Amino acid sequence: MKEILPEVEAWQEAGEKVVVATVVATRRSAPRPVGTSLAVSESGKMCGSVSGGCVESDVFDNAMEVMRTGEPKLLHYGITDDQAWEVGLPCGGEIDVFVETVE
Repeated sequence: MKEILPEVEAWQEAGEKVVVATVVATRRSAPRPVGTSLAVSESGKMCGSVSGGCVESDVFDNAMEVMRTGEPKLLHYGITDDQAWEVGLPCGGEIDVFVETVE
């Protein structure tokens, strides 16, 4: 979270709403550790990462929904043979990402 804090503060000072997505659990091989965060501003700017790029677009879409509704979400990403062509983690691990607004 420390690495995204300056951007989050700058966006808030500019009057933008901000949503933060944070890795809250990992299983097996995961691209980022627990605590890693991605911030999304109301204007669509992003900073940080929760997966090194493989699920960020889906997290972004969910972050914009959380921004609209104010309702936090817990997202789960992993990959199975059936999901091979969907959004997931090619490394074979799983992550849970909590998405919430920042006040």
